[in-house]
Amino acid sequence: MTRLISKIHTGSTMAKIPITQDSLSRDFQVIRTMEMHTTGEPTRIIYSGFPQSNSITLLQKRADAKANHDHYRRRVMLEPRGHREMFGALLVRETELTATGEADIGVLFMHCEGWPSMCGHATMGLGRFLADFIPENPTDILLSRKLIIDDTTMTTLIKLHCPCGIVDITVPIARNLQGQLRSDPDRAVSFLSVQSFVTGIAIEIPLPSEHRWPELGERSKVTVDFCFGGAFYCVIEVRELGFRELDKSGLEAVSQATKALKAAITANPQFTHLYRHDDEIDLGFLYGIIASDDQKGAPTSNSSGAETGLCFFGPHQIDRSPCGSGTAARRALAHAKGMAPESRWTYHSLISTAFLGQGAFTAYIASDLKAAFAIRNPVRVHVEGQAFYTGSAYFLTEQMDTIGSAGFLI
Repeated sequence: MTRLISKIHTGSTMAKIPITQDSLSRDFQVIRTMEMHTTGEPTRIIYSGFPQSNSITLLQKRADAKANHDHYRRRVMLEPRGHREMFGALLVRETELTATGEADIGVLFMHCEGWPSMCGHATMGLGRFLADFIPENPTDILLSRKLIIDDTTMTTLIKLHCPCGIVDITVPIARNLQGQLRSDPDRAVSFLSVQSFVTGIAIEIPLPSEHRWPELGERSKVTVDFCFGGAFYCVIEVRELGFRELDKSGLEAVSQATKALKAAITANPQFTHLYRHDDEIDLGFLYGIIASDDQKGAPTSNSSGAETGLCFFGPHQIDRSPCGSGTAARRALAHAKGMAPESRWTYHSLISTAFLGQGAFTAYIASDLKAAFAIRNPVRVHVEGQAFYTGSAYFLTEQMDTIGSAGFLI
């Protein structure tokens, strides 16, 4: 077994701060990040400069961040430093599960509206980042242990404590041109999901007139499925929405249709049980709508079939990636509908189909936690994809900068 350890150096692997020494005497607030993408979907990994909560549990820290530090989220997610589609991951050094050794590090996810419970595309990026770097400043975030490489598979395992539970990330490792051990960008990062399950199959959703869209025609209801992969999703076939296929040209119309569908679901109390979590009340919200197209997208060489999905999540952001937690949820749904557990399936987004399949996720059932399927019986899903570095940043806030401090969207 080999130990893997590296450092972030502000003068080498991290870009030097582009300001003069004199200007540092001003009252700056500094947030340091690593920038990554997964199938084009951004992840802004925040490892320094964000207040750390003194609460004990990760969900308590999430609540504290919402109540007391949400202006920091706005500062790094919104304009002028971010944008409407930005996504972030705040590393959390200590949680109740790092204290017991069950997890190596915690994370709180964020987007332009709030604090979601899970994100698979960000988890893939976090796996590479945590395998490659630890900060040189002891006050910054550190893993609770040194990473160990399996010399046979050349991978390392990271246990990430997410708001929805522990996610096991397997990161491939290789030697770079300098002979140093680093995460291997040529191989996929994978994660083993939290317990994923289905809460409803073929559920009819009535659509009052204020929640309809033109492509419905004369219909006043649609049929959907509900599933959980760390967050709750409603999955609907694109033709059920009234469209022939998923493509870029119809993006705005599909966006409006799924927005209306989500509003119809959340406005109707008879459906709240379909996105209620049995163990954690904080996880009980409908995070996203996924429009799927099983006639679009080619399977990867090691999978049995493929489909394309378009995930609208949170404040109706459009996921550029196939959506990692949504992939876990959809693979659990396919399992519930009869797909063999060992069948590996390819999940595309519009970006991966546009790039000839690059960036697709694949998934299969890694463990069936109960032999017979029933509603809410959990499985754990193996999901894999590739994440890449795009940059690093020192984000500065000056004391008198009201606009930059608050953040905004147009």
